[in-house]
Amino acid sequence: MNHIAFIEIILISIGLGFDAFSVALTCGAQGFTWRRVFRLGWHFGLFQFMMPIIGWFLGEFLSQWIGSYGSWIVLLLLLLIGGKMFYEGIKDKPDKLPDLSKGWILLMLSFATSLDALGVGVGFGLLDISIIKPAIIIGVVCSVMTAIGLYLGVMLYDRLGHRALILGGLILMAIGIRIIC
Repeated sequence: MNHIAFIEIILISIGLGFDAFSVALTCGAQGFTWRRVFRLGWHFGLFQFMMPIIGWFLGEFLSQWIGSYGSWIVLLLLLLIGGKMFYEGIKDKPDKLPDLSKGWILLMLSFATSLDALGVGVGFGLLDISIIKPAIIIGVVCSVMTAIGLYLGVMLYDRLGHRALILGGLILMAIGIRIIC
């Protein structure tokens, strides 16, 4: 069985955590509460933990299926949510956005931000690298990056007001486009 160095796992974890960080940055426009930090951090971290394990077990077949259909669904979801945020940001009086840290939106964002982790799991499986330790580290790093992103998003919103929604919407749409490219 092959092993991977701890520093390599940390670097992979940081790379995988950037999507969750970006979405959390966007969610910061909705305010900072410990409940929101927990919901986002828990779900994003849990999905980042689970997806490498799923990828490791299911291998290339699942990766190809998710890649061909799931990416387009995720793109559509992120374009809709990001477009709504962008629209609200350019309005003089923005409507209240649905809480991105609840319900189906949270689950879809968790899925969308963890698709790369599925591919990492497939790669680990093909290389016969043990997956549990890396998956735990990936999940924890993602949770921490999510909390930091949420906090920084609140600061950004405090400085830019509802115009921060424009940036947040563009970030979500860019993540969706990057997923299919």
